[in-house]
Amino acid sequence: MSPQHHSANTILEDWNRLGESDATEAILPCNGSKTWAIGMVDTRSFRTPEELFLASDKVWMGLRAAGWQEAFESHPRIGEQTAKGATAKSLEWSRSEQSGSTDDGDMQMKLAAGNKAYEQQFGRIFIVCASGKTAGEMLAILESRLMNDTATELKEAAEQQRQITQLRLRKWLGIR
Repeated sequence: MSPQHHSANTILEDWNRLGESDATEAILPCNGSKTWAIGMVDTRSFRTPEELFLASDKVWMGLRAAGWQEAFESHPRIGEQTAKGATAKSLEWSRSEQSGSTDDGDMQMKLAAGNKAYEQQFGRIFIVCASGKTAGEMLAILESRLMNDTATELKEAAEQQRQITQLRLRKWLGIR
C-alpha cells in the first residue's frame, strides 16, 4: 500500500467514526449540498477511497434538482471569490480550481457577461469543472452551454458538479 493510500485510509477511517453532525460538516465542502452530505453519512462506512467515490456518484445522481441546486449555490461564479452557501474550505478549493480564470480584465468582463447571460437563461450560476482550464477555455464552454435547453443544461451542470466533487474528495483524502 502506498503512503498516499495509507493516509487517505486514515482520514476515511476517522471520518467513518465521527458522529452524524460532525461527519456531515467534514464532508460538506467536497460538494456543497447538505442533502448530498447527509446521504454520504447515511451510506457509511467505507473501507476504501474507491468505495467512497462510487457512493458519492450514486448519492449525487440520486438527488432531486433541489439537492443539486444546493451544491451549485456553494460555488462562486467563475472569476469571483465568494458564494452564499460556501464553506471556507470550499472557497479555498474554488480559488485553486479557478486559478486559470484570473487572466486579464477584458477576459474578466467577458466571463462576467457570460455568467449574467447564463443566470438569466437558466436561473443559477454557471458550473464547470474549472481545474486545469484557462479563462478562455471556460468562456468557450460557457458560450457553448448557453445553446443547451433547460433539461440538457441541468444534466450538464450536475455532471460538472459530479466531477468537481470527485476532485475534492481526492483532495480531502490527500490523494492527488
